Amino acid sequence: MALYPWYFIIKTLHIMSSAILFGTGLGIAFFMWWANKKGDLAAKAYATRTVVIADFMFTAPSVIIQPITGILLLQYLGYNPFDLWLTLTYIGYTIAGLCWLPVVWIQIRLRNLAMAALKNKEELPKEYYKLFRVWLYLGWPAFIALIIIFFLMVFKPV
Repeated sequence: MALYPWYFIIKTLHIMSSAILFGTGLGIAFFMWWANKKGDLAAKAYATRTVVIADFMFTAPSVIIQPITGILLLQYLGYNPFDLWLTLTYIGYTIAGLCWLPVVWIQIRLRNLAMAALKNKEELPKEYYKLFRVWLYLGWPAFIALIIIFFLMVFKPV
């Protein structure tokens, strides 16, 4: 039972990082959508710049912490890592990750385009709006996958 206190620390980190991952993703999505709903270039530049920072400060560490703490919890609790509910979790996490990776690049590109347009006092190029639509479309499967993962973690259907 020497690992017993570690279990609670690991579980807390796992729960907190999942909440940060989900909450930051939802917050970023709303913040970007809201700023881009308006015609204010300065708001778009500010939002895209802030979103890139938030993704690196909060989302990226959570993306790393989640599988590490998840594997440690599996080992500690003795779950079969190939149970259906866990396999579905891995699939969901992979879907979310495959959506998130291009989103990070898109956010950086959106930021660069918005900052350049603001600096040069120009309108945003069409590329900005095309990338923003792709960004929105990639967010939905990631969001749905994370909701399913939360469900699976809470109910652990066997």
